[in-house]
Amino acid sequence: MRALTTLIAGVTIRARPDQGVVIDGSKLAWIGPMSQAPTTERTVDMAGCLLLPAFVDAHVHATATGLSLSGLDLHGTTSLQDALERVAAHADAHSGQLIIGTGWDETTWPERRAPTLKELDAATRGAPAYLARVDVHSAVVSTALLDRCPKARACNGFNHNGHLRLEAHHAVRRAAQAAITPGQRIAAQRATRLRAGELGIAAIHEMAGPDISGRHDLETLLHLARTEDGPEVLGYWGELGETDIVAELGLSGAGGDLFCDGAFGSHTAALHEPYQDAKHTSGSLYFTDEQIAGHLTRATRARIQAGFHCIGDAAIDQIARGFESVAAEFGDLPVRHCRHRLEHLEMPSAAAMATFARLGVVASVQPAFDAAWGGVGRMYETRLGAARAEGLNPLSNLAATGLTIAFGSDSPVTPINPWAGISAAVGHRTPANRMSVGQAMVAATVGGWRAARRPDPGVGRIEVGAPAHLAVWAIEEPLADLVAGLVDGAAPPRCTLTVAGGRIINGAEEL
Repeated sequence: MRALTTLIAGVTIRARPDQGVVIDGSKLAWIGPMSQAPTTERTVDMAGCLLLPAFVDAHVHATATGLSLSGLDLHGTTSLQDALERVAAHADAHSGQLIIGTGWDETTWPERRAPTLKELDAATRGAPAYLARVDVHSAVVSTALLDRCPKARACNGFNHNGHLRLEAHHAVRRAAQAAITPGQRIAAQRATRLRAGELGIAAIHEMAGPDISGRHDLETLLHLARTEDGPEVLGYWGELGETDIVAELGLSGAGGDLFCDGAFGSHTAALHEPYQDAKHTSGSLYFTDEQIAGHLTRATRARIQAGFHCIGDAAIDQIARGFESVAAEFGDLPVRHCRHRLEHLEMPSAAAMATFARLGVVASVQPAFDAAWGGVGRMYETRLGAARAEGLNPLSNLAATGLTIAFGSDSPVTPINPWAGISAAVGHRTPANRMSVGQAMVAATVGGWRAARRPDPGVGRIEVGAPAHLAVWAIEEPLADLVAGLVDGAAPPRCTLTVAGGRIINGAEEL
């Protein structure tokens, strides 16, 4: 059925009030003052609201996000006891069922430790439970879940107290995911896409992989996106050496959360120097230099976008060596053509940033990480010390090198909330690392499309001929004032209309 030509009327565009845009099919066909608006088949009156390009969340885990939206969310727990009480209440309300939760962070608790196996078994009433730490690179699990995955006890990273990292964590996470029912999976994915649409997001980048969610989970989400209205899903698969799946499933790339290391909070991000609060470890590199270069070589030869998860300086430098090796074989231009991407990139050296900029690498970053863990006395400083902590997430330096930057949430690590990411970037806890409002808005909109190598002219912008990805906000103040208020703690505005590819996916319910 042909879509109706639609006029979004009365909005403010680039500080000009009482403007309108016409959507014809999936494109923007006209932009101008309402006094000159053409006749269309449908009009949506958004008088006095602010029209912006729709956001793109460049790093999401849809099923895990949906489960946290509707299930056990441990973000914001104020103590170990608070967390255990939430677990117990959930267990009582869902007697005998698998418990999946996420978001606990012992660095914010007065006890400064994770729950023990005994404590968790008592709180879960004996039910199988997987509770991911806020960074999702370690978890506490119950005895009942360990019994379902006995091989985890022999894996690197196993701890008899039930706090698992590295291979043990991956093994038990796969066991927990295997227990999710088809109905729970679809409901969770729908909840994530619905929530994203409500927040003015026209597309999400799904970061899938064998150690994260599994192929069936990704296929289910892609089918949902093809058959139901909502934000577009741009899929990625992170598995070393696996590139054929990109063509098989119509994915954007062979990368995303292909883990080269872990996370600071779990002491698994790979560092050149030991952790400040755990002198016995410098984290872990998950691959060899040869494996990194091999994956990049295979992808570059096939002209496929590759990518890696990298957080610590040792992991980032290892990847930079891999890029230099591949560029020496193919030349810079073929590598640039692929627009390979890196997730998180929290602790890059100046030399690594220069290599990535020269070779056209995309920086897929999460500014909300700094808001959650940066600052005096918080997790970054606890784990790394003040000097190293201040250099994390150097957004202004990444922008200055000319890297394409895309903002994401890594939800459920931090909530899907584009305005929170923008305000965290503009109000970075280290002033030298702050971005301008304009830079942050580009990273939250255009950057996500560029990161996925979308070639459509004008994509992510409000201009005639561009794909119609739009969000309307119930606010009349200038954008700079809005963001300044968010940095100071104001509540984000309400999204009254979201358009993805010309389709209204949020708001205007009467239509």
